[in-house]
Amino acid sequence: MSNYQLGLNFAIAQDQKDELAAYRSQFHIPKDKNGNDWLYFTGNSLGLQPKTTQAYIQQELDDWANLGVEGHFEAKNPWLPYHEFLTTSMAKIVGAKPIEVVIMNTLTTNLHLLMVSFYQPTKTKYKIVIESDAFPSDKYAVESQLDFHGFDSKNDLILWKPREGEDLLRIEDLATILEVQGDEIALLLIGGVNYYTGQYLDLKEIATLGHAKGCMVGIDLAHGAGNIQPNLSDSGIDFAAWCTYKYLNSGPGSLGGLFVHEKHAHNKKLKRFAGWWNHNKETRFNMRQPFDVMAGAEGWQLSNPPILSMAAIRASLDLFNEVGMDALQKKSKKLTGYFEFLINALDNDYIKIITPANPKERGCQLSVQVANADKNLHKKLTEAHIITDWREPDVIRCAPVPLYNTFQDVYKMVEKLKSILK
Repeated sequence: MSNYQLGLNFAIAQDQKDELAAYRSQFHIPKDKNGNDWLYFTGNSLGLQPKTTQAYIQQELDDWANLGVEGHFEAKNPWLPYHEFLTTSMAKIVGAKPIEVVIMNTLTTNLHLLMVSFYQPTKTKYKIVIESDAFPSDKYAVESQLDFHGFDSKNDLILWKPREGEDLLRIEDLATILEVQGDEIALLLIGGVNYYTGQYLDLKEIATLGHAKGCMVGIDLAHGAGNIQPNLSDSGIDFAAWCTYKYLNSGPGSLGGLFVHEKHAHNKKLKRFAGWWNHNKETRFNMRQPFDVMAGAEGWQLSNPPILSMAAIRASLDLFNEVGMDALQKKSKKLTGYFEFLINALDNDYIKIITPANPKERGCQLSVQVANADKNLHKKLTEAHIITDWREPDVIRCAPVPLYNTFQDVYKMVEKLKSILK
């Protein structure tokens, strides 16, 4: 959509035509002292709470109170297979087959468990590639893996960097890294959507480049799941992990998701850590059986799942299942494009959007760089009940989320930003 217009009337008209407008009322929107909705643009950090979440959790609390341990079998939603209730919906969101997906643990824990299997260094092939401005937790994780295996995390971690004077990564530079050092590289662990710039990378091309040099390829999808359509099965990557508390609205610190490509589903020789929940479910409760790993992504589980967290995830995934990623993507592109249009219309030399202009190379996040700004700008926005996300040294990350943000939200936010900058 390119025929955007200035003025509040345009935003109102777009909201009136929005086929997903009713879903906003299904979320708790934070309010100021006067009962006015905040302008909430940090779904890329913590998604808002669906109004159904409380009932989903309450159901499990009631069953726990009324049934005790029998809830594992007799609850309305039996706890023993509870994680399976989430699999199909989650697989649709990330473009995977059910056998490739499981909800378990948290993001960095899952990355470490996956690297037990997919980072198998040798004396000659041991280096890891990561983007230079990866989320710090990912960088710490791969550095610790290198150190754990006896390598040098300072010299054996290869950083894929933007070119001098640029903000975004170029795929041809990754190709060059692999061409020059590919024989020494064991693993690529790349953020599918960069947390800072919002750049969405071509997963299929990354997988092709990495596999051509015999490297394993993993993706951190924390800023992608529920935001973009990564089509993980088709991408050919070996594994991925993500959190569910951002675009998937599952609540602070909730469980993460894990993907292992089907080509690895039945490989029982893959090294992995073991626990009773990745043991064959048919004999799991016969406590004296030797370990028999399950097929697919479930084969990376360790412990029985925390039901209360999974209930919150289920509440959100049921909304996603109802709406569908195609409809969300359609609105997201319009809403983010409108936001981009209004920022550019400010015609302010101090403001630059560092997120790609091509809608195919981004999700709903726009990272707005404000030259010479400091955190006082973010503070003033917050005082006006506009919730964005500040990243040093001078970037405001804003995510107009299609499930609950409106065109009027975007209009009002940019108007306030304009007045603060004056």
